Amino acid sequence: MRRTPTAPGAETPTPHRALSFTTRLRRDAPLLLMTIPAVLLLMVFAYLPMLGNVIAWQDYSPYVGIRESPFVGWANFVRVFNNPQFLHAVGNTLVITLFQLVFYFPIPIVLALLLNSVVSGKVRTVVQSVVYLPHFFSWVIVVTVFQQLFGGAGLINRLLTARGYTGFDLMTNPDTFLVLITSQSIWKDAGWGIIIFLAALSTVDPAHYESAAMDGANRWRRMWHITLPAMRPTIVFLLILRLGDALNVGFEQLILQRSAVGAETSEVIDTYVYYQGVINGDWSFAAAAGLVKGVVSLGLVLGANKIAHAFGEAGVYQKA
Repeated sequence: MRRTPTAPGAETPTPHRALSFTTRLRRDAPLLLMTIPAVLLLMVFAYLPMLGNVIAWQDYSPYVGIRESPFVGWANFVRVFNNPQFLHAVGNTLVITLFQLVFYFPIPIVLALLLNSVVSGKVRTVVQSVVYLPHFFSWVIVVTVFQQLFGGAGLINRLLTARGYTGFDLMTNPDTFLVLITSQSIWKDAGWGIIIFLAALSTVDPAHYESAAMDGANRWRRMWHITLPAMRPTIVFLLILRLGDALNVGFEQLILQRSAVGAETSEVIDTYVYYQGVINGDWSFAAAAGLVKGVVSLGLVLGANKIAHAFGEAGVYQKA
């Protein structure tokens, strides 16, 4: 084998020697010990309960248990796909997801860009704190606040009534339900997204902006060629997670307002499964519907991650 001569003054590369498993185990032992409690919690509360999904293939009754419940094969899944009410709930879920993907997902990005352009650090901190505060509110509080503002006995209706306008009640209007729940999501969780995107922007070297300004780039050019590329990996990552969570559109938020606007408008997969399984006692149907939703969500994550790799982004994960 012929060796390539090394150039004068060039350093000879140090050969990389793979560490043995025992060496890496001793090296990472403290870190592994720290993860044991989290792994145990994950096993007990996430993976072990998955064994109960076997009831999706049974005619399950809680009075006789899993062992005594008869096996029915794929009959429950056939019921799921042939159930028009479940398909209607799927349609509502997808409509809400697409609507919020268009009108809610960009809001934290825009607000992060606006806050990042604020020169005063104190003003930025105050605005960020005020916008982030509703993230700590429960959905019960959020719905109550909107009820007090936009309900039939709310502040806005009282002001309109005093001026001769009557009948304003945004909380019980099915035609504006999409706008209502999207507004609630923006008010509650947009601040959390702002923090994530501002953290991504904090990694940008200010020298890049100075160099671009010296080259004649205006504010819009600097945002397009420096700021947005810095945010792109985070945007892609959150978009993939959002697609994976597409069939979860806020169980607590919707079930609190289901009776106000009716099931025809507000019924989604989670609320329908809850009423079929917990309220009506059809546990096997609910388990089958939940498994279908989980498989579809997994497929959305894998597909979106594959597309991200095709565009050169890391996505949620990438092969080693």
